[in-house]
Amino acid sequence: MPVPAALSSVLARTPSGTVSLAVLRAEVRLFRREPGAIFWIIAFPTLLLVILGLIPDFRRPGEDLGGLRMIDLYVPTVVLLSAITAGLQSMPAVLTGYRERGILRRLSTTPARPVSLLTAQIAVHFGAILVAAAVALVVGRTAYGVAFPQQPFGYALAFGTATLSALALGTVISAVSPSTKISNVLGSLVFFPAMFTAGVWVPVQVMSGTLRTVVEYTPLGSAAQALRQASAGDWPDWTHLGISGLWALVLVLAAARWFRWE
Repeated sequence: MPVPAALSSVLARTPSGTVSLAVLRAEVRLFRREPGAIFWIIAFPTLLLVILGLIPDFRRPGEDLGGLRMIDLYVPTVVLLSAITAGLQSMPAVLTGYRERGILRRLSTTPARPVSLLTAQIAVHFGAILVAAAVALVVGRTAYGVAFPQQPFGYALAFGTATLSALALGTVISAVSPSTKISNVLGSLVFFPAMFTAGVWVPVQVMSGTLRTVVEYTPLGSAAQALRQASAGDWPDWTHLGISGLWALVLVLAAARWFRWE
């Protein structure tokens, strides 16, 4: 990712009270220049939803699903897939790339603090995930008649905790990875288990009892259940919201403590 050479000098002249905003603006501009990240975070999850919807069995109601269709269950799942991709694949590569090329070391001479950069990256990717979620919901409704979330406020809360927990996991990977190669390895190691717990291969609600109980204690497994409940019109279980939110808080605090400029 190209980074303006003058960024550190701009931040050096930026008043300390507005340095976080300056970092955020720079990160937004840089993210917009990354078509690969935009595709995998925003476009690919919806593309996967469209492909799954072409399977006839996914459009048939099932008695074991309470009259729902598999495609109904997969809309919250692809929303989580976007969050996983952003948190485990995109953001760590950006931050460790900055460290590897000495950009973080140069930024350390400015008023910017590690938490400013971490916050900016979380905000940028959160925005991308929000766009991806909106696209998936609209396409699901338009193409396959998937109902919009029946409990919108609960869905928004579940979406927020789910997204923050995925991004927080990415910040920890960024904090402990000295190079892009290491962050890619760690991200890949966590990526596939995260997709499983989010229900990409098997929706969480159709897993066996013991397996589902274990998955629901993971940040994305609990988030998947919260999103499903809100989609059906129920307020998300506070246990699911609490597990997902607690994971996000612990991981962000750990990343802020371990993150170093070089």
